[in-house]
Amino acid sequence: MGSIVYRQYSGESELPHIMALVQHELSEPYVIYTYRYFLQQWPHLAFLAYPPQSSEPVGVIVSKQSMHRDVANRGYIAMLSVHKNWRKRGIASTLVRRTVEVMKKHGVEEVVLETEYDNSAALSLYESLGFMREKRLYRFYLNGKDAFRLVLVVPPPELDDEDKAARKPLPARYLAPARMIAIPSLPYDSDDEVSSR
Repeated sequence: MGSIVYRQYSGESELPHIMALVQHELSEPYVIYTYRYFLQQWPHLAFLAYPPQSSEPVGVIVSKQSMHRDVANRGYIAMLSVHKNWRKRGIASTLVRRTVEVMKKHGVEEVVLETEYDNSAALSLYESLGFMREKRLYRFYLNGKDAFRLVLVVPPPELDDEDKAARKPLPARYLAPARMIAIPSLPYDSDDEVSSR
């Protein structure tokens, strides 16, 4: 058995295969315009996985990348699907890694996605790749299920000393807001009245 071949999306002729795979494996229905929205604007962020000597993909990832609120260069994984007969072979993790690598070349600062709160396989996959649960989204999906929004914070690329010296700091409005800040502890005085709450 040969290895899986990964290819970037190459055009509309692959759309029926992508739609069939996503509709078969994911619970959320998408209309053709949703696929085209992503694939026509960000074709370089869509990859397909093919078994050797096959023209039918067994895995697909569809993503986008844009400025979020004019503050952060954000990647978004819209769809990730691997045919159930081809799971547990590293296909999904390879698709995510390839997409994130392309996003990094375009300056991504964070990558986000949503997945059903009880999809333990997806949660395990993304967490193994460094994604963290940001928040729970109640009744997010059409089927009424909750979702978790996951985020991968992408550190800036390492610069050599010459690049660091030449780099100008960004104005404050272009810096991404901190996700977590340290809150200093306040002094404790035992004579203070205790709250009744």
